[in-house]
Amino acid sequence: MFAAASPNLAAMEFQILGNPDYGELTLGLAPGETITAESGAMSRMSRHMELRSRIMGGLLSGLGRKLFGGESLFVGEYTAPRGGWLTLAPAVPGQVMHRELGSDDGLILTAGAFLACSPGVQLSTRFGGLRYMFSGKGAFFLRVTGRGDLFYNSYGAVVEREVDGQLTVDTGHIVAWEPALEYSIAGMGGLKQTLFSGEGLVLQFRGRGRVFLQTRTVGETVGWLSPFCIG
Repeated sequence: MFAAASPNLAAMEFQILGNPDYGELTLGLAPGETITAESGAMSRMSRHMELRSRIMGGLLSGLGRKLFGGESLFVGEYTAPRGGWLTLAPAVPGQVMHRELGSDDGLILTAGAFLACSPGVQLSTRFGGLRYMFSGKGAFFLRVTGRGDLFYNSYGAVVEREVDGQLTVDTGHIVAWEPALEYSIAGMGGLKQTLFSGEGLVLQFRGRGRVFLQTRTVGETVGWLSPFCIG
């Protein structure tokens, strides 16, 4: 199992196992090192770990993430006074991703994608527009900025696409994208196609940057399971 991370490491020590189907994240924390994680994500941990619940970004930002971003109001702040390890598991089966953020870097996450981050990383809500409220993904995105390690997850495997021009993505399949990309939310053609094609709303990306897509959607899985559920 993970040994305690060295306090001289430039980046947080971590290991991701189980991708792309059932990814989980194990973090090795140096003495006094802290990690912030989505509420309820802890699977197992070493002794002497300390946990403090808090609202990231203050009450208004936390309420925005809870009501409109699909995230928990509270996050867990884990600290290892003597060093130790912590394993986090997302709520849905899929892939766990890592991104090391710089001061001029960032990422935009959709609802439910945030898993954990190191100190120095900030989460804020970003309004997706009135149309996005009816996409089944909530009304807000999460804008991730700062410097440090970000961990996020998908439902199903992650497919990365480089955009150089335009790309159209179903709202249910988008996990994250780089802020350099411009986007708009539209229907699949006219009103008839949007309402009856089964596709609903889409995100139309423009510019140059990367998008991260998931191979499955929770909404489609729920729809497939519904006929088999007996009330």
